[in-house]
Amino acid sequence: MNLKIYIDGNFYPESEAKISVFDHGLLYGDGVFEGIRFYQGRVFRLEEHIARLWDSAKGIALEIPMSASELTAATLETIRQNDLHDGYIRLLITRGAGSLGLSPDSCRRPSIIIIAATIALYPAALYEKGLNMVTCATRRTAPAALSPRIKSLNYLNNVLAKIEAQQAGAAEGVMLNEQGYVAECTGDNLFILKGGRLYTPPVNAGILEGVTRRVAFELAEKIGFVVEERDLTRYDIITADECFLTGTAAEIIPAVELDRRLIGNGQPGPVTLKLIEDFRRLTQTTGTPIYQ
Repeated sequence: MNLKIYIDGNFYPESEAKISVFDHGLLYGDGVFEGIRFYQGRVFRLEEHIARLWDSAKGIALEIPMSASELTAATLETIRQNDLHDGYIRLLITRGAGSLGLSPDSCRRPSIIIIAATIALYPAALYEKGLNMVTCATRRTAPAALSPRIKSLNYLNNVLAKIEAQQAGAAEGVMLNEQGYVAECTGDNLFILKGGRLYTPPVNAGILEGVTRRVAFELAEKIGFVVEERDLTRYDIITADECFLTGTAAEIIPAVELDRRLIGNGQPGPVTLKLIEDFRRLTQTTGTPIYQ
């Protein structure tokens, strides 16, 4: 399939979609992005993703060269151009082309790139069996260095942790913050169930405040759980009754092992499976319509 890619107001065949080698997004990771899912002709939580994109851009002093409504329209049109009903959107704002120096002053105008395609982050079997995790030596970037709440194009911190997990034969890696508390996984937020209560690391632990994370809060409340944000350690995960991860690409997926130690009975728990079921139902019935 030769996708059509949106770049700065125009659509290009995948084979012809190009940016300048002087773009600071390429040279320095200077830019922000969002990953967004769409299901059965509806974009899930599009407004929340667009709002977070604007917050990320503001966090790096980057002015997006169109309004939120214009960007929303361009995103929907990109999906329509590719005749897709289920898939994934990668929406990027780069600083734009400039000089080889670090200063963004040489970048005349930010670039907007929208890709609509399909994605499968984890094999389907892992949603039934659960995934294994390891603790990564790579610590999550400290908020004082670069706030993890900014979804920037510089994902090297996460990439290094992902490499560690893969080399250890694990599907995911748990990243700790500077204080040694659990922050998040390489690309997902983390929840545990213990003694009938749900817990997740707080925003100030050094996490990306995930859109799917917020959805999990909503779904949990509907089945009688109030999610408590608190500092978690590896011990809390290992001794938990259940554990699951949330993310736009991952959706909600069970985790059943950390550092070769089983979590609970080593099988996806009933609360996790219920949340997965409710999440899938929600994605099939809500969202911004693509085809009017």
